Amino acid sequence: MELICGMDEVGRGPLAGPVTASAVILPPDFPVEILADSKKLSEKKRLAAVDIIMNRALSWGTGWVWPFEIDKINILNASLLAMKRAWENMSVPMVPDAILVDGLYVPPIVTDIPMRAIVKGDDKIHEIMAASILAKTLRDLWMTRYSWIEDGYGFEKHKGYPTKAHRDAVEKLGMSCIHRKSFRISSSCCPSSEQPSIIPS
Repeated sequence: MELICGMDEVGRGPLAGPVTASAVILPPDFPVEILADSKKLSEKKRLAAVDIIMNRALSWGTGWVWPFEIDKINILNASLLAMKRAWENMSVPMVPDAILVDGLYVPPIVTDIPMRAIVKGDDKIHEIMAASILAKTLRDLWMTRYSWIEDGYGFEKHKGYPTKAHRDAVEKLGMSCIHRKSFRISSSCCPSSEQPSIIPS
């Protein structure tokens, strides 16, 4: 049996909140029919899937990178760091046969385990699908709970993404503690300057 650790992150596009990544190793008898790219599942189906993932995965972990860190190292590096932290936070230490990552880059993990980035991996690899579902669900829940602290921004609705209502709230209230100050909040969700190179492994 080949053990695969799938990794994915969510939260690159929002103007506020953390980048969240998850890493998941599934058993051979996992019910893969419940999995898909997290963006293609309803919130209800994601919540149901997360419960099964947490209970039946051989190991799983989640990593968080916070807005002040994103502002320091840029969003690409923050995404890779979140995946590194997810790997370090695995619930059961395991040595999979390979680490497969959604996207173009692999995180700066020091290991002899083969790592490979797969474009649209969250639509192809079950372990990456599971990581995508876990990361998105946990980040959405965090943003909803944070809205209890600063309730004027509508974080429970848009989860920090650049909707008109979100931008209007920032124009009215100013930035919250979790807004990414390196992002152009009033006009674009893109960083205000070019991204530096990827952090070394």
